[in-house]
Amino acid sequence: MRTKRIYEEPLPEDGFRVLVDRLWPRGVSKVRAHLDLWDKEIAPSTELREWFGHVPERFEEFARRYTAELEANPATAELERIVAEHPTVTLLYAAKDPVRQQATVLADYLRKHPA
Repeated sequence: MRTKRIYEEPLPEDGFRVLVDRLWPRGVSKVRAHLDLWDKEIAPSTELREWFGHVPERFEEFARRYTAELEANPATAELERIVAEHPTVTLLYAAKDPVRQQATVLADYLRKHPA
């Protein structure tokens, strides 16, 4: 499983491409995105996303809260199934920080909770 910024060029080695943002990324056409799935339901809640605001000092607490949301989210089981069915899955995000954003937390969660 990989994470990648949606603004980066799509590559064949990305495998199954899943956008994990609740909002569509600015400046990216649906054709250019080369998505297999836009999974809005797996994204952090609006309240959590707004609270985090990509403030680096809040990331640890954000990760803890988002993990709790994933454990209670019915969409998590569906994404676990998709990950199990594909040899490579790339979780796409729009945030500028390659480390402190939801796709990283989600990838870690999915690695620890295989279907």
